[in-house]
Amino acid sequence: MFRGLANLNLVADDMTAAVDWYTQVFDSAPYFVRPEPDAGQGPAQYAEWRFGDDDDEFALMDARFRPALPQPGGALVSMHVDDIQASFDRLIALGAAPFDPVTQRGEGWFSASVSDPFGNLVGLIQSPHWASQHA
Repeated sequence: MFRGLANLNLVADDMTAAVDWYTQVFDSAPYFVRPEPDAGQGPAQYAEWRFGDDDDEFALMDARFRPALPQPGGALVSMHVDDIQASFDRLIALGAAPFDPVTQRGEGWFSASVSDPFGNLVGLIQSPHWASQHA
């Protein structure tokens, strides 16, 4: 039934700052933005990047469109990185705040998470299983 992760969607109150920040994180501008600021349609309300070996999709959405929940809930989605300490340090240098430090979870397995400048948790994982599947 499930075929894979189609989209990781985070929210931000300040989309202009968030798009700028994630453009630095991914070292590229988003490939899809709505409305189109360059066409004079106003600031971005939604932006998408593709990253990684499988062209996974990462999206930002204006916080005004955040789904309302009757109680707290959510998930932490972790993205695989080849060097978790370097990735963690880079995100901190770009302005993220540490949430969970780099922690060894088993032989060759490490996890960490940061809070981006917009209040979203971003998980990192260095997984030998993921790496072997994408060698």
